[in-house]
Amino acid sequence: MSGITLRGAVKRYGETQVVHGVDLSIADGEFCVFVGPSGCGKSTLLRMIAGLEETSEGSIHIGARDVTRLDPSERGVAMVFQTYALYPHMTVAENMGFGLKMNGVPKAEIKAKVAAASEILKLDDYLARKPKALSGGQRQRVAIGRAIVRGPEVFLFDEPLSNLDAELRVEMRVEIARLHKEIGATMIYVTHDQVEAMTLADKIVVLRAGRVEQVGAPLELYRDPDNVFVAGFIGSPAMNFLDGRIENDAVHLAGLPPLPVPGAAGRSGPVTVGVRPQHIALEPGGDGYLVELTESLGGVSYLYLRGADGSRLTVEAGEEDPIAEGTPVGLSLAPDRVMLFEAETGQRLRG
Repeated sequence: MSGITLRGAVKRYGETQVVHGVDLSIADGEFCVFVGPSGCGKSTLLRMIAGLEETSEGSIHIGARDVTRLDPSERGVAMVFQTYALYPHMTVAENMGFGLKMNGVPKAEIKAKVAAASEILKLDDYLARKPKALSGGQRQRVAIGRAIVRGPEVFLFDEPLSNLDAELRVEMRVEIARLHKEIGATMIYVTHDQVEAMTLADKIVVLRAGRVEQVGAPLELYRDPDNVFVAGFIGSPAMNFLDGRIENDAVHLAGLPPLPVPGAAGRSGPVTVGVRPQHIALEPGGDGYLVELTESLGGVSYLYLRGADGSRLTVEAGEEDPIAEGTPVGLSLAPDRVMLFEAETGQRLRG
């Protein structure tokens, strides 16, 4: 197995630059997730590592090898795509072993490798079936099995679950996490779904417009984001943002008492205030906000509030009966749960 290092990786299409000088190290055996909105460059960066897109500048190393100019077949990677790309006329076993067959691997070795991958992925009962007789989750497991039999140094996943329904997505997330623990390979996984990123990753790389915004462990990014973009992207429901102002070492928000937030001391001027839905306490009988909509999910409810100044907030409530829509409420914020960001740049203000 091998780690991956990108140094100043750039991708251009003619005059248009879509990946901007990415520096990144992924340790041997690490599960790294590239996450970001559509068009942020995460799939392009993955394809550059795979060799499916040429690297315009910079270098890519897999282990000790500089693979920047190598063909995909020479890089020691296997890629699992969003579409399963299975041959409909072949059985599961034939699909999984086809790449080895094309490389002239002996039949006995192919059979042994297919059997080993099948056991890992619980596909033994389906080896004689053709893809049309499989569910979406089973087809995706076959596509992963096809990658496993190649024995790659690195597995690359390009939004592999986006074609599955919600229940299968959860099931396959568990399967992929279990697979990583079992074989211990270096894996890079691309998704726009931050829940997948949080639940699967050892390391998350947050991308925006072809640039790396922040790299870190899931809880590190959740608890200590560097900017408004990361704070709003990591966490579900998203963090709330309010316009505030720092005066006399405290944060002033419309309708709330001054908050002595860490990071406010010694500063003044406009600020963006971030607070997560579960860190807001409602005060029934108060005012300043109106409950516009309630979503009750059983064990938890989400209330969507509108302030007198037009601001909007999402608040997480517990199992108690949710407050009725149309009810005026007040709210309170714990100063140590509030994050501050520069109003102009969006960068985090730390104490």
